[in-house]
Amino acid sequence: MTATIHPLKSERQPSLDALMALVGNDMNGVNAVILERMQSKVALIPELAGHLIAGGGKRMRPMLTLACAALLGYPGTRHHKLAAAVEFIHTATLLHDDVVDGSGMRRGKRTANLIWGNPASVLVGDFLFSRAFELMVEDGSLKVLRILSHASAVIAEGEVDQLTAQRRIDTDEEHYLSIIGAKTAALFAAACRVAPVVAEADEDAEFALESFGKNLGIAFQLTDDVIDYASDAATMGKGVGDDFRDGKMTLPVILAYARGDAEERDFWRAAMGGERQSDADLAHAIALLRSSGALDDTIEHARQYGRRAIDALAKFPASKARSALVEAAEFAVARAY
Repeated sequence: MTATIHPLKSERQPSLDALMALVGNDMNGVNAVILERMQSKVALIPELAGHLIAGGGKRMRPMLTLACAALLGYPGTRHHKLAAAVEFIHTATLLHDDVVDGSGMRRGKRTANLIWGNPASVLVGDFLFSRAFELMVEDGSLKVLRILSHASAVIAEGEVDQLTAQRRIDTDEEHYLSIIGAKTAALFAAACRVAPVVAEADEDAEFALESFGKNLGIAFQLTDDVIDYASDAATMGKGVGDDFRDGKMTLPVILAYARGDAEERDFWRAAMGGERQSDADLAHAIALLRSSGALDDTIEHARQYGRRAIDALAKFPASKARSALVEAAEFAVARAY
């Protein structure tokens, strides 16, 4: 790829290793909850859910809940069920997304909808959403329930908004950032915000960690947008150019279309409209994204949101937890290479 991507700190390649080390013991507790609550007397449910839950995902969102609790010095285990609820919400949205998109690959494996069919994937997604709400109710905090239930509604709104924007070449940057703020960043933000509620921290901590999660989520999605055009299937864990063939108006396409001449704009209208879908068309699209600077500039947008996420942590004293969260923001941008 030609997009030049650097971590926000350049001394070494960022990773999630520090985050995973920080929350390792707590994640054992979360995984135990996940395993217990995905069970059902209907055998297809744990079989299908387990295919995705055990499918190699980093579980970044529940790790953020645990790390934010560690940042605040929370000593208990109440956040284990909430982190599991966050992962169930995320998994349910993935199951539904793959049905909507007609996806065949997820994390380098065949998608559940390809193996078991669309109806089963949708219904097991519904089951996981229900399990998530059971876990929220068991926590007993109306504030936690409000935060996570609101996030679930916002995610659904974002997904519908993205669906209505699909193949619409007139989608602009502001609209697109609103879409990903809902469909991706809302769960990152909620995952972080529930930790200070559990830790009984003040509202300043809530808002700071919500801001951290939201900006991290946007950086994460913008990087995904670049990866779809500037990486390979092994890196992505899905088909190369899926966004292109689905007619998704992501930021690189929005920028390239805005900067294109009449001929280039005609190409983008045809491509996003579903008329130019061949491998040669994808190669031409990637060439235009590179020559216009759209990939580089999307990564720069991601860096800016990553910096905002890191700035939101400034109110908290230096600690292993804060360092791990900073590196998670750096990773969100740098993982494209």
